[in-house]
Amino acid sequence: MDPRPRQANSESLLIYDARCRLCVTAKEAIEQREEGLGVRFVPYQSEEAVRCLGNEYRPGRPDVAFLVDRNGAIHRGLDAFIPMLPGLRGGRFFLGLLRLPLGRQLGKLLYRVVARYRYRWFGEVPTHDRG
Repeated sequence: MDPRPRQANSESLLIYDARCRLCVTAKEAIEQREEGLGVRFVPYQSEEAVRCLGNEYRPGRPDVAFLVDRNGAIHRGLDAFIPMLPGLRGGRFFLGLLRLPLGRQLGKLLYRVVARYRYRWFGEVPTHDRG
């Protein structure tokens, strides 16, 4: 039995690494441009992410971003962003590139390289001690 709750509303959840500077900057840029994308952002470091990802959740830094769609299906990495591309500035262009021969494989490879080195290249968002 799958422990994840089904999405009961019309929005998808984009689960992102809230400690990664690149991830937070991308989230903020998408939020500023969002027009009817139907996506709510959830930090990976939250109880909601643990509940939504169920057995897919691993403690520590996530390797990729996750999109939990309206039906509860989980999409990872580059596939988490593809459904949002048509609603983003320049998104249709990138979709076109992904449709080219080897475009999707190259996109996934590029995503994996950036995801692997994102802390080294872009840094970490400082956490504030609350107390």
